[in-house]
Amino acid sequence: MTSSKMDSRPVGNGNVNVKVIDIVKKEKVVKNTGFQVPLHFPFYKKADYEKMEEWRVDFLLEQYGIPYKGTLDEKRDFAIGAFLWPHQS
Repeated sequence: MTSSKMDSRPVGNGNVNVKVIDIVKKEKVVKNTGFQVPLHFPFYKKADYEKMEEWRVDFLLEQYGIPYKGTLDEKRDFAIGAFLWPHQS
């Protein structure tokens, strides 16, 4: 799948695809060796992400091969958009 097709699909609440593109353009996602899928998908709720400690958000994103640099709030928003379905956010 090409990146243009991936960028055109809505993710999360429908606006996240634009946010993800902006984040990548601003180089907040650190280049890595590639996307990784851990054994278990995270089962956190939006409220869990909103109060999650920074080390835990970093660990979660790194498990998926997404080392992300930004503020704690930006990391939380990114995780919410990446891991929650629209009806969950």
